[in-house]
Amino acid sequence: MKISPIQAFKDNYIWVIEKEVEAIVVDPGESDGVLDYLHEQEKHLSAILLTHNHADHVGGVEEILAAYPHTLVYGPEETKPLNNHALAEGDTLELFGEKVDILHTPGHTEGHISYLFGDALFCGDSLFSAGTGRVFTGDYKAQYNTLQKFNRLDGAIKVYAAHEYTEKNLQWAKSIQPMDKKIKTALADVRELRKINRPTLPSTIAREKEINLLLQAESVEQLIELRQTRDNF
Repeated sequence: MKISPIQAFKDNYIWVIEKEVEAIVVDPGESDGVLDYLHEQEKHLSAILLTHNHADHVGGVEEILAAYPHTLVYGPEETKPLNNHALAEGDTLELFGEKVDILHTPGHTEGHISYLFGDALFCGDSLFSAGTGRVFTGDYKAQYNTLQKFNRLDGAIKVYAAHEYTEKNLQWAKSIQPMDKKIKTALADVRELRKINRPTLPSTIAREKEINLLLQAESVEQLIELRQTRDNF
């Protein structure tokens, strides 16, 4: 199984999961890059996975379906009617011979879900490398519980977040903990990757436990304080 990013907008990643001639697309916020990729790589689109209802994650679905009208579209209730299969916590799928577990990961949006696809976590905006998405719901308890759900996952699981925010997140983390060697090293490594326009993803759960201050928050109150400083950074 191969996983590749398609860059979209300024800093989005649309992830393409491939096996032989079949492809699955995660959070296609726009269509052109996806349609070009499928055509150039001679892939057949078998499914679309949606994590939440923001336009930069779902905006390309209708145009993609116009080209591939029989494609299965999975997503949470909040992405209806774009998805034709609604999913919730505890649901499972089998795609490309792999079990896919559905996690409810709210905070950024109320209905946000993530897909644990073998050892790959497609988490949309609920977890970034060294950060998380903004808590637009205002429900910091839900966001805290989401982070604890991620903390309980195996450290080897790869994190395929939907945005290239790693460098900014690490700059913020360094401003909070300037003497943290792991954060300083991670920031240096990320800057080298970005100089040559290489993605900083996937990360891993183990790596995030070391460098993600929001994932390390020990209480809702601490999460609120950290998140607010990141919002204003």
